[in-house]
Amino acid sequence: MRISDGTDESARRMRDKAQELEQAASRTDSSAERRRLTEKALRIREKSEQVNGPGSGTMDPM
Repeated sequence: MRISDGTDESARRMRDKAQELEQAASRTDSSAERRRLTEKALRIREKSEQVNGPGSGTMDPM
């Protein structure tokens, strides 16, 4: 097991959560709720990139 496996899993969960929020935002009729969900998804994605680097965990480099 690699040391970064926990970090990779955390990054994947953060990306999954951001995607769920974006999907929820696209389904809502309320512009305020859409904006809130979209902003929250953006913050999660930014945090994931700060912790794990841009696009981390999206492709295996080998």
